[in-house]
Amino acid sequence: MNRNASPVFYEFFAGGGMARLGLGEAWTCAFANDFDPVKAATYRDNHPGAADHFHEGDVWKIAPADLPGQADLAWASSPCQDFSLAGARAGLQGGRSSAFFGFWKLMEALSAEGRAPRTIVVENVVGLLTSHGGKDFQALCQALADQGYAFGAIEIDAAKFVPQSRPRVFVIATREPPPPAILGSCSFQTTGICMAFARLPSHLRAKWLWWNLPLPPPRNTDLASVLEEDSEVHWHNESQSDTFLALMGPSHRTRVEELAALPGRKVGAAFRRMRQENGQKHQRLEVRFDGIAGCLRVPSGGSSRQSLVIVENQRIRSRLISSREGARLMGLPDTYKLPKSTISALHVIGDGVVVDVVKWIKTHVLERLLYPTTVAESPVGKIEKRPRSRASGF
Repeated sequence: MNRNASPVFYEFFAGGGMARLGLGEAWTCAFANDFDPVKAATYRDNHPGAADHFHEGDVWKIAPADLPGQADLAWASSPCQDFSLAGARAGLQGGRSSAFFGFWKLMEALSAEGRAPRTIVVENVVGLLTSHGGKDFQALCQALADQGYAFGAIEIDAAKFVPQSRPRVFVIATREPPPPAILGSCSFQTTGICMAFARLPSHLRAKWLWWNLPLPPPRNTDLASVLEEDSEVHWHNESQSDTFLALMGPSHRTRVEELAALPGRKVGAAFRRMRQENGQKHQRLEVRFDGIAGCLRVPSGGSSRQSLVIVENQRIRSRLISSREGARLMGLPDTYKLPKSTISALHVIGDGVVVDVVKWIKTHVLERLLYPTTVAESPVGKIEKRPRSRASGF
């Protein structure tokens, strides 16, 4: 890479281009792809010049010749449904997540041509770590090792940055020795990450890197801060709200009524769950008032579209979350152009990666890998418990 040029990246399974937004304007996107027409249209709407490098279609049908030059980074937010704890856990053999191997076929081809990306990031749900008893994660690590990459993983909950609980795993791989300053212990090496490392065979543990990222400053926003004005959104009518709130179990209902008796405005995130009660499954509405939304999902998956419960002046109201509110919870600016259909907008948002998380990884790992002698040193976080082995893989 020309050290005076901006770093170049490929963005696979790009969705609406949220990873690109996190990497920022100083990075140059040479190629991006997604097979979903709605996501592809949203990507083009928000990234001028995308027509020159965006490829709409199945990753399996992309040829190495379609990828220009040699990238400093390949970012892959591969489909997560088959890894999700809310799904059927089909693993890497599942129809959607097998798209990863379509991406990896291209990485292998680039390697054979001598133009493999210097770094790779694979982003997915936390279920990746345990899918099929850890065998899927091992398969991913083996694929990286076979192409000369050393690698490590971190688990970041977006709630550190935005008022949304959204834990994700980021596997970061490199072909070059990283500067020692970005290796060590940090809070993003969770118990799940450490257990996944421990399950790997010794030859893969020897390729492992313990990425060291600092914790961000305390978040100064909450769920209430991202909401639109009451007059600009559609509320449940009284009958709809009564039916909706009737799904709450006794403990949640009591909590809402207690808050209604207190002064001030309280905002709760509400989502439906199937709960076992007296040997039978019942749909229940659960509400959290800790200032954080639950994990946003595509409208057809998991808890589906999230709702809000607003308690104010002894009045309890409810409504669905809007697409703009969802976008803000993903770290997207209000200038980001969403599909006109709310369902389509939430489809794009629910499959995305939080922009602020990408920025943090870029600043504290990726740019320090690419520019090890020019990026300023940063303080690092710590964790108390970690595996004893700290093999660097180099």
